[in-house]
Amino acid sequence: MRTLRRAVLFSALLGSGVVHAGAQTYEPLNEDTRAALNKAVSDSASLRLAFDSEAQAQAWISDMSQRLKKRIPDNFMRVLFLKTLHYEATRAGLDPQLVLGLIQVESGFRKYAVSSASARGYMQVMPFWLKEIGRGKDNLFDMHTNLRFGCTILRYYLDKERGNLFRALGRYNGSLGRSEYPNLVVGAWRGSWHYTPSTRTVQSTTNHPG
Repeated sequence: MRTLRRAVLFSALLGSGVVHAGAQTYEPLNEDTRAALNKAVSDSASLRLAFDSEAQAQAWISDMSQRLKKRIPDNFMRVLFLKTLHYEATRAGLDPQLVLGLIQVESGFRKYAVSSASARGYMQVMPFWLKEIGRGKDNLFDMHTNLRFGCTILRYYLDKERGNLFRALGRYNGSLGRSEYPNLVVGAWRGSWHYTPSTRTVQSTTNHPG
């Protein structure tokens, strides 16, 4: 019964447009960590998707685009968003579908979302990161900048927590030690964004003469 109540609450929260934007807690970085994070957010992007073939890339884009259509109606911007997100997530060693789940919970895919704690954009990045990493002039409402910072920060927290996703998500949201936010993100990841390549796509790639 308790599991059913949680499922109903989860569905209601996601369906109502309620977002759970948090506020990463400021923690001074040592020089090595600051330099590493600065390098991570400064490298140029080529937006090459990490798939074995163009067919697999297009299948992923098509599937995710259909799911995202109501939230980002403009087709060009939706595809650009997905390509950028996939690139930045895989670049940071993250599952792109996990990042989609996090954005759903953090901002509801609102580019200009601002939390009560001043977290900004799709991934609700706190402004203190700009100064801390040495990128004070960057714009957190810029799509690429926001996704890069968000993915880099989540990767940093995952490494800090030695791969413990629930603790890393808690740090990302500023709710370390509480289960609500990690459960919502993982629920959105598995419930809304789970992706399995179609058999046809895999077979066509495997049988491709090139």
